[in-house]
Order: sequence, then structure tokens, then C-alpha cells
Amino acid sequence: MAKNKSRTDDAAAPEIVDTEPVKLTQFAHGGGCGCKIAPHVLEQILAKTAPAIVPKQLLVGIETSDDAAVYQINAEQALVATTDFFMPIVDDPFDFGCIAATNALSDVYAMGGVPLLALAIVGMPINKLPLETIKRILEGGESICARAGIPIAGGHTIDSLEPIYGLVAIGLVHPDNLKRNSGARPGDKLILGKGLGVGFYSAALKKGLLSASNYASMIASTTQLNTPGRALGCLAGVHAMTDVTGFGLLGHLVEICKASRVSAVIDYAALPILANALDYAEKACITGASERNWVSYGEHVVRPTKHLSEVEQALLTDPQTSGGLLIACAPEVVTEVLSIFLQEGFDHATVIGELSTGKARVSVVGGKSGSD
Repeated sequence: MAKNKSRTDDAAAPEIVDTEPVKLTQFAHGGGCGCKIAPHVLEQILAKTAPAIVPKQLLVGIETSDDAAVYQINAEQALVATTDFFMPIVDDPFDFGCIAATNALSDVYAMGGVPLLALAIVGMPINKLPLETIKRILEGGESICARAGIPIAGGHTIDSLEPIYGLVAIGLVHPDNLKRNSGARPGDKLILGKGLGVGFYSAALKKGLLSASNYASMIASTTQLNTPGRALGCLAGVHAMTDVTGFGLLGHLVEICKASRVSAVIDYAALPILANALDYAEKACITGASERNWVSYGEHVVRPTKHLSEVEQALLTDPQTSGGLLIACAPEVVTEVLSIFLQEGFDHATVIGELSTGKARVSVVGGKSGSD
């Protein structure tokens, strides 16, 4: 149960430590959505859990690895509930708070819902971080929730070895507008809402290679609320929706394919990519989570006539902290879907592939070295 607490229970008030700037990422073994447990490991863990109580009002649970749980309240309202938290992906505390909050709220939008309120999840090495730094993290999260028009109504704090911040996000959706990852149909077009490459940027940042302009691009992308999900939920032609986060584009698309029992084709040449992201990948700025992702679901990916290059594979598996919405929609609503993204400031949104009948797998065509 969430509680309103300002510090760890029964702990003495900490002394204010040195206020010299600190690098948040030095306290974390991983960062952002790259901290996620690898998909195949998570699958094994969940497979061993005991059967849960499943009331008829629970419209979405853990059965298809969807973005949030959804519980129907009445004929016109269903509660969307999710939680997301991670270690720092950047060193600036305010930016970290903004990114973590944006990422958590994304799961509500990905279900076609509207955020209602949030609870803060805060774990901090209280005797290692200046209190002002912790305050700035929380202020970052609060600023994003204010932008979304919701309060942070409480939360819970602990004294931890690594900085952890995130939200429990609660939203509402009309049951008729609920978008699962299991509704995709053969013939649907795939649309991605944000550019790929956040993991490359974060790896470059840790190596001291990320330029100021690319850092600005990273913050702009990871703090852009996936608000188009609200309008997309109202479109009957939008059949499935999810957001691309720690498992990378391929991982979350494989989840759609499994849940919907369809096959997908991605046009590599059509993928939206953040500026200079591939340049960093060529300099070995690739996260360890990318390789873990490939090990987890690479068997579901095929390349018709040639193997994926190292950089191509890394881009497709790159963990996207606070990434874009991935939409499966009927061809006749593609223009309307892209228009909704454009109206809300998503200039990377584009069609990246399509779905067909067949085994749950993803085929990758196109690319730098030529068409397949």
C-alpha cells in the first residue's frame, strides 16, 4: 500500500552531505529502461508464479505482457494501473526525474487511457547524495505530472544503495477505447511514434562522447509525453498499441506478434532514428541490455537474404527509455494516425512495416547495404 512518507521509517535525520555536483550515473549499475530484467529471464520467473485470482472485471492482466493492468469499474470507465521506476540514465537530477515520470505515464497512454494521478517511488543512497539533488529529482517528476495535468498524491521512500525513481500511475479509459497489444490483425500497418537510439545516446553519455545538441535531443525525446495515445484509443481502426521501452523495438513487436498471433515485416530503411545515433553505435556506444535483448528473442527474428549487421541488430534491440508508441492500425486510418502524432509535435512518427498471417516472428528487410 502506498503511503505518504518523507524519509525512511525509524531512520535518523541524515546529515547534509557535500553539495558539490555529483554524477548520478556513477551510483547505478544500469540506467533507464536498460535496467529491465531480460525478457527470457522475466518469462521464466512469471511462468513459475502461482495462478492468480482473475475477476471478470480484470480486462487486462499479465497474460500478454501488456503495458498496464486494466480493471473495469462500470460500463463507461475502467481503471488503468501501472508502475515503472529505474536507476539514472543521465546525471542531471531534474532531467532524471522528468524522464522517469514521462516513462511511467507512457503506459497509461499506451492503453488508450488518460492519467488520473500518480504516486512516487523513491529509493536514494541518502548519505551519498546531497538532499538538494534528491529534491531536484522529485521536482523533475512533479513538473512532468503537472504537464500531464495530474497530481503526485503520495508515494513511498526508502534508503537504498542506488538512486531509484519512478511512479505508480493511475488512469482511466472507456472500455470500448482500450487498446491491448493483442488486437493486431493481418494487413495492419505498423507506425512508430518516436525516433530510435536512446540507448546509443546513453552509452555515449557514459563514455563522455555525447554532444550537447544530441543530449538535448535525448532529453526532448525521453520527456515527450505519449499523449497521442488518448486520441488513438478512440479510433476503431487502431487495433493494437504498446510503447517501445527496455526490450527495444523488436522485443515489444515480438510481444504484439505473440499476443495477436500474427507475423510482422519491418522495413529497416524506414525506421526513424535520432540524429547521430548510428554514429555513436559505430563507436561501440551500445548498451549491454541490447545483447541481452537479442539473446531473449533473436530466435523470433529473420532476415530473408542476409544477416543483420552488428549496428542494425543493436538498433533494433536498443533499449528505449521512455520510447515511442508502436501502433498496429488498418491501412485506411494511417493518414489520420500520422496526423494525430504530427498535431501533438511528434515529427518522427512514420510507417515502419506491416503485419500478416503466419508464425509469430519479425522479418527485417531493407537497410544500408541494399534491399532484400
